[in-house]
Amino acid sequence: MFTGIVTDIGRVVAVEAGGDGDNADRRIEIATKLDLSDAAIGASIACAGVCLTVIEKTADSFAVQASGETLDRTTAGHWGKGTRINLERALRLGDELGGHIVSGHVDGLAVVSKVEPVAGSLKITFTAPEALSKFIAAKGSVTVDGVSLTVNEVAGNDFTVNLIPHTQKETTLGGLGPGAFVNLEIDMLARYVARLAERSA
Repeated sequence: MFTGIVTDIGRVVAVEAGGDGDNADRRIEIATKLDLSDAAIGASIACAGVCLTVIEKTADSFAVQASGETLDRTTAGHWGKGTRINLERALRLGDELGGHIVSGHVDGLAVVSKVEPVAGSLKITFTAPEALSKFIAAKGSVTVDGVSLTVNEVAGNDFTVNLIPHTQKETTLGGLGPGAFVNLEIDMLARYVARLAERSA
C-alpha cells in the first residue's frame, strides 16, 4: 500500500527486453535518491503509480521487472532511457498517511486535455475512460502517475485538478502537456461505495 505522496523523481537508465514477442517482460533500471539500504529484494515501489517489485538494487538505483500486462495497461510500456518517474516506497507501520490509501494497481490511462496557469498553480483537465469516470467525484481523491490529488470539478468523463507550485516541482506532473497519457487509479473507497450502491439498487 502507498499514500500517493511522491518522495523522489527517478530516472530510467536502462530498459531491457526479457524475452521474445510483443508481450515480453522488460527489466527496467531506475536511478533514484531514495535510501534503499533497508529495502529487501522483493520490496514494492510505486513507479508512476505502478506497484513494481525490486529485483536488483545498487547504492543509487534499482531494477524492476514489468510484465507484458503491465506494459500494455500502463505508461510503463512507453518508458525509455531518460524517462522521469514519480517514486514512492511502500507504506510502513507508523508512517504518516499524508495522501490517501493507494494500492499501486492502475485502473486505466487518462489523457491530458488542457493545461491552464491559474495564479501560481496549474489547472489540469484530464479525460478518464468512461468506465472509470463514474468513480471520480468533486472533492474526492484520485491518483495520477502515483500522485494523490483532490478533484476540483467533474464534467462527464473530464475532471480537473489544481497543482500548487510544490507539487509541480516535486513530481513529474508539472511537465504535463495536452495529449500526455497518465496512469490513473481511482479512490478505493469510491469503488466500494459504488459497488454497495449497485447491490442496494
